[in-house]
Amino acid sequence: MGIKRGYASFCNIIPTFQAIFYIISSLNPCAIYSLQMALSLTIEKEFAQTSERVKSVDLHSTEPWMLASLYSGTICIWNYQSQTLEKSIKVTESPVRSVKFVARKHWIITGADDKFIRVYNYNTMEKIKEYEAHTDYIRSVTVHPTLPYLLSCSDDKVIKLWDWEKDWECTQVFEGHSHYVMQVAFNPKDTNSFASASLDGTIKTWNIGSSAPNFTLQGHSKGVNCVDYFIHSDKTYLLSGSDDFTAKVWDYETTSCVKTLEGHENNVTTVSVHPELPIIITASEDGTVHIWNATTFSLEHKLNYGLERVWAIGHMKGSYKVAFGFDNGTIIVKMNASA
Repeated sequence: MGIKRGYASFCNIIPTFQAIFYIISSLNPCAIYSLQMALSLTIEKEFAQTSERVKSVDLHSTEPWMLASLYSGTICIWNYQSQTLEKSIKVTESPVRSVKFVARKHWIITGADDKFIRVYNYNTMEKIKEYEAHTDYIRSVTVHPTLPYLLSCSDDKVIKLWDWEKDWECTQVFEGHSHYVMQVAFNPKDTNSFASASLDGTIKTWNIGSSAPNFTLQGHSKGVNCVDYFIHSDKTYLLSGSDDFTAKVWDYETTSCVKTLEGHENNVTTVSVHPELPIIITASEDGTVHIWNATTFSLEHKLNYGLERVWAIGHMKGSYKVAFGFDNGTIIVKMNASA
């Protein structure tokens, strides 16, 4: 931490791999193997920047901007096309663990260890709103895709729903976790519902307007750090990452674990499903990013950029770019796939 590493291990490397998938037919006692499709995934590094520890990253939906929040309490907007720093502001003396663009309002929203949520106009960097939202560290904030809602979660074990059209009134509190709530994520198929991950070892799903969780997923042997939804063949799954070094894929309807993704050698800190490609991305305190086939759940590739622990993944719908936040900087890659 605090030591800026070189990029010798990756600066001129563009990893390419071939993922060959097989379908096993059980139409007769003899297994029939058929070659489905060869998918070539090319990963090109487009941006690299050393910095203090990065806790959160986000990509703007229309501008060539990456937003990063630092453990030092600063947030930065980098232009990945011009490779320049657009804007930077010292938010607080405490770590800013979560930061999000709200493009439709021209806002940045931050959540920090000082318990405050802050809102900035990203054109002027004027502070729009500041309020004490929780009684302990704020771990995550997430923005509703269409409604004026913000979800926040905290080490105070609760999740809160905020309505910015009601002057940021807290309209609902969700209680049920017995340890820190590390992340919340809206369901893309039903945006009235969301999931939460907690160090109590569980994932819970909730509905806005209801105080009790819909269901609780248990299966990790240690705390759960992160959660995300993904849709495959019109079926909804949940993805979770844990301090037990694994990620798990859960069937949303049956609430069963359909696959445990093993291979990391330390805590899984962040998980994500690429919005345009059939891949799952997991990252860990072991310093690696793992890329998995979202259909077969096989491990396809590992990335290690030599920047120590990985804390954050950011992407956006309609783009093949993915941002990563590390102990010692940020990376943006572009992933291209062709059959």
